[in-house]
Amino acid sequence: MSSVKEQEAVGKLMVFLQEWDSAHKVARSRILDNFIKSSDGKTEPELELEFSQGASLFLARLTAWLRVTYMYSTCLDKLLKSIGIFLSATSGRRYIIEFLEIGGVLVLLEILGLRHLKEEDKRESVKLLQLIAGAGRKYKELICESYGVRCLAEFLATSNSAEAREDVQVLLDSLGRGNPKYQNQVYKGLVAVLPCASPHAQQLALRALGGMQGAVGEAPSPGLVEPVLGVLCSVHLEVQQEATQLLRALAAREARPALLKGLVALLTPPGEKALAASGHTTEGKRAGQLPVLAKESAEVAEELMQLKVVQGLMVAVGNLDHAASQRHASISLEYFVHKFPCVEECVKKALGHTLFQHFMESPETWYTKMDPVKAEELASNIADSPRDMARTPS
Repeated sequence: MSSVKEQEAVGKLMVFLQEWDSAHKVARSRILDNFIKSSDGKTEPELELEFSQGASLFLARLTAWLRVTYMYSTCLDKLLKSIGIFLSATSGRRYIIEFLEIGGVLVLLEILGLRHLKEEDKRESVKLLQLIAGAGRKYKELICESYGVRCLAEFLATSNSAEAREDVQVLLDSLGRGNPKYQNQVYKGLVAVLPCASPHAQQLALRALGGMQGAVGEAPSPGLVEPVLGVLCSVHLEVQQEATQLLRALAAREARPALLKGLVALLTPPGEKALAASGHTTEGKRAGQLPVLAKESAEVAEELMQLKVVQGLMVAVGNLDHAASQRHASISLEYFVHKFPCVEECVKKALGHTLFQHFMESPETWYTKMDPVKAEELASNIADSPRDMARTPS
């Protein structure tokens, strides 16, 4: 027979639950405030003690109200924080299971796609998904099976909150580790973020891709090269740095031939006057990555030579419309001149003795002394390009 004390505790719980059931929005908001203030950080045993072994009854009411009201933002932030107290409770795995049984993951993902909801509410939703993913592999799989990767990638690309974007990146990084069944799906989802308009989202996606690369091995996305090359032209240094790190990792994989070919192809405009008309300077920025990759191995340097990288660099150097591109290309050209004797001969022949001396003395500024006629020669691909002589580096 239950003791009098236990009966009193149960009676108190029933009164509390009846108060919740009969309360309207304002009263429920006050109840949530009190719960968050008094219960944040409590363990599962502590929550059960607080609710006389009936904490799940209150959690069920919270999740039921969430399902009914999440589209209308009714106390949504407080509601999600209250549910988070249960999901984050030490030894509270059963609370996560109970939340999932009512379709909690789908509700949280739908919240991310509702444009009228606040970014703060969406961030709370992401935090709950982090807690669920942190519970183990089967929970990560459940999120992915619910089209979570696509939903999270879209939110990462479109969110206006830097904090929310960082939380999503952490979640995607978690879903990409210890989750072999959906690892490639996460990788492809991150690649899909790269063309977005947010530099911060690009940076975070690149960072996550770099972190996954070792575990993934060969890149699972056949369309990887183009978006990676695309972010190299970013004016944001942090994006360029993350892209460079990923490029270095990919240069050791099967994607290397397509990657190097794409880099070299971008040095040469698609047609005469095309670059000047478009106003792009991307070829110079990408040229700056060539020495980085070439220094990784002699094999990479030789592959670049076979792809006529020297010819492309001289085209970029001859582009008088964009001094920044000339500078990047010239610095890259200097590396190949020092690396391969055949390149030195080719460049000396193309520039002439005096201009070549200026180039060797000051590769960062020599092009300012170049006259339009010589620039036109370089930009028109007149110079011979060494290709098959790349086997004997100096």
